[in-house]
Amino acid sequence: MPLVVGAVVVVAWDLLVRLNNLPPYVLPSPEAVLATLVKDWSVLFASLLVTLRITVLALLAAVTGGGLLALVFASARIVELSLFPIAVLLQVTPIIAIAPLMLIYLQPDTAVLVCAFIVAFFPILSNTTMGLNSVDPNLRDLFALSGASRLQSLLLLRLPAALPYFLSGLRIAGGLALIGAIVAEIAAGSAGQGSGLAFRVVESAYRLNIPRMFAALLLISLTGIFIHGALSLLSWLALRRWHESALDPGR
Repeated sequence: MPLVVGAVVVVAWDLLVRLNNLPPYVLPSPEAVLATLVKDWSVLFASLLVTLRITVLALLAAVTGGGLLALVFASARIVELSLFPIAVLLQVTPIIAIAPLMLIYLQPDTAVLVCAFIVAFFPILSNTTMGLNSVDPNLRDLFALSGASRLQSLLLLRLPAALPYFLSGLRIAGGLALIGAIVAEIAAGSAGQGSGLAFRVVESAYRLNIPRMFAALLLISLTGIFIHGALSLLSWLALRRWHESALDPGR
């Protein structure tokens, strides 16, 4: 069904351009966008690799930092109460307002990476913390009665219970990491710096090369779909044998 809807949108787009005889600098046809994508593939693919590398690095940093800090939060309530508001502050501050400041103090690639990390960090932290704190009290008491140590309770009870929450946060963080990278790259592109896909969008807009701008936007969209699909597959593989969110409803 999504493919059918996509095909209908593309056909309607093409008809709109042809029937109104719109020039490419106003709205390029799908054919013009694909032709530009093929013609400028070397440039756009290099920019795609830059954006993808930053997104993956930011996501890995968010998973590492958010996961470790969530363990600290779950172990020490006073630390959570002290530091969690700072994480919330970073989350609610628009990244478009932070990006220009990062570009002043950091190198462009580092600034983009930090911005992508900031927006991807909070979902990992909040979801994992909630999962670690959402253990069934009966199971917690059973482990205590069995004489399990804190490490055993963490490894055998709290971490498995938190896994669905973590994977849910990971799916959200994957898309947000890409969004953070794109927003920061747009800010860098406006300052004449950068080399990612968003920089190509800004560059193409300045040059009125609208087909290339659409081609870059298409690659950004496909990258987001790929990231979401890959993380959803990872979540399904990790949960499919035991968690109700991934089990077949007909079973």
